[in-house]
Amino acid sequence: MEGCTPAQAPESILAEHYHDLRGKPFYPALISYMSSGPVVAMVWEGPNVVCTSRAMIGHTDSAKAAPGTILGDFSLHISRIVIHASTSVEEAQREIQLWFQSNELVDWADKGYRSSLYPA
Repeated sequence: MEGCTPAQAPESILAEHYHDLRGKPFYPALISYMSSGPVVAMVWEGPNVVCTSRAMIGHTDSAKAAPGTILGDFSLHISRIVIHASTSVEEAQREIQLWFQSNELVDWADKGYRSSLYPA
């Protein structure tokens, strides 16, 4: 499944997305920052997609993120993260249901292309 939509994130979705951080002192600033402009929500699919996406994105603390990663190249401070990625398939499934309606997702099935990239 693939999906992408630019949108202003409603505070209700952000509150649910970051529910595990509610007790943290930075939580109000996080919600304010995330609702201050548009976001682009995406669903990625593929073999080992969680591990692969985390490697491309880099360490959450941009000071520790390697050059060549998205956070290493484009994030200046941990409070101004430019990208988020799920840390597990289970977390991804929860977040996908939060951000997308099922009819907004595309099940891309070009079998010939996929079989040449990902042999059975």
